[in-house]
Order: sequence, then C-alpha cells, then structure tokens
Amino acid sequence: MFEIIYRYDPSRISIRKPPADPEEARRRLEEGNQAFASLGPGNPDGSRVVYFDLEDIGITTAGKAPKQQPFAAVLGCSDARVPIELIFDRACNELFVVRVAGNVLGQEELGSIDYAVEHFAHDLKLLVVLGHSRCGAVTAAVDVYLKPEMYLALLASHQVRLIVNSLSPVVRGAAQALQTRWGVGVVNKPGYRAALIESAVILNAGLKAAILREQFGGPSTGRRVVFGVYDLASRRVGVPRESFDDGIESTHLLDASTGPEDFRSLSSQVAGSSLVAKLLELEV
Repeated sequence: MFEIIYRYDPSRISIRKPPADPEEARRRLEEGNQAFASLGPGNPDGSRVVYFDLEDIGITTAGKAPKQQPFAAVLGCSDARVPIELIFDRACNELFVVRVAGNVLGQEELGSIDYAVEHFAHDLKLLVVLGHSRCGAVTAAVDVYLKPEMYLALLASHQVRLIVNSLSPVVRGAAQALQTRWGVGVVNKPGYRAALIESAVILNAGLKAAILREQFGGPSTGRRVVFGVYDLASRRVGVPRESFDDGIESTHLLDASTGPEDFRSLSSQVAGSSLVAKLLELEV
C-alpha cells in the first residue's frame, strides 16, 4: 500500500515559491514525474507528500477567489488515465492545464494558452505539450491511414472526424520516417501498427510544441516550450529517440523543434529508437 498526501505545512511554504526561470520550471516537472513514477510496491517509502498553500484553495482569503499563478501551461490529452498534476507531482494552482483528445491544437486551445501567456506572464515560465502512449485519438487516425475505408464510420460524427483529420499529417509523417529508417518492407512487420501509433504520438507532441514555440516561445519571451510523452505502463515522461537511453528509468522533457530540419531530425531519431525497434520486433 502507498499514499499520495496533500499537506499544508507553514514551515514548507518556501517550497511553493515559483521557479526563477524556465530551466528550474522544467526541472521541477521532471523531478516531480520521477517521484510519481517511483511510487509502487518497489518503493520502500510507501508515500508521497505534495505540499500546497492554503491561499491556493481560497481558505485564507474568505469570500475572495485565489489568485492564479501557474508556472507552467500544459497542453495534454483528455484521456482519463493521464492525471497531469499527479504525473508531475504538483499541487493546485501550479499548472494551467488545457486538455483535449489527441492534443489537437485548434483555435480554442490556442486561445486558452494565449490567455495564460497574456494574464500570467510574470509567473509562467514554461509551455508543455504532454502526449501519452496508446492514445485513442492517434490510434483512430492510424487505423484510418492503414484502412481508409474505416473513414466511412466517422461520417456520422463531424467532431470526431475533425480530430482524426487534424492528426493525419503526423501519422503520414511517422509512416514516412519509419519507411526511411527501416525500408518499405517495414509495413509487413507484425508490430508495424503499434510502432506507427507510438511514433505518431511522439511526433504529434513534438509538432504541437513546435507550433507553440512559434506562437508564444523563443528566447526573447523568457519562456521555454518543451514536450514529452507519458508512458501509461512505466508512468514516466520522456521522448524515445535514437542514440538515447529511453528506458523506463529516464524522465525528461525535450525542447521544441526550432524549424523543419530540426523536426525532420526528430522524426528520424524517433523512428530509430529502441522503443520502435522493439515494437517492430527488430533487433537494434
């Protein structure tokens, strides 16, 4: 048995000070995920304490709403298995979270992040895109790519069709990267569908991060844009890629691509990762 405890402790208020810069903000999220992922039968501690400030839930300001002061905005998926604050071991009022199926980035999502950037500029140091393994929305887009006739089943749902349509470019990009890395025969491998799904999940998060960097990031803004993928099995956040230790013990958020060449390099590295090789049942 283990516990996750939310605790108010006046002597620990300093812990809740906002990070000084984007690097510290990223480090807090990475360390928080390491702590969360370590929970379980193998953890002798058996518990995790998350400290919060009473002001963040309005207890010390009776009759007044607490002031929002998130240090990071996160674009995540709506999947119920991806509890973003828990994943990063954060308390309330630390993350401005936008959740939507498949991490799609429409006008509403961009507007929400724009709001955070505009209204919380002093505290907001980091923009994060968090995908996750076995994403249902990406899986639907992959299945339509592999069997176009399945698109007919979406005709009755305009809204779901829009999500699948928006994910189609990253699926095609992932398929091209897999063929470039492993040859055209890769499509005949028994694990091709699984490899295509996970590759597309990673590239989707990377693409959305690149878009956010173009819109709201860059050195001149004082904000950093990063991305990662939450593995449902290991509970780790990372970006599997070639020539990198992408084992379950690794937690990391990767900087957003800075242009087309950078993104193509990411696509190639993802296609060559040990994760993809294992899914394809190939030896690295």
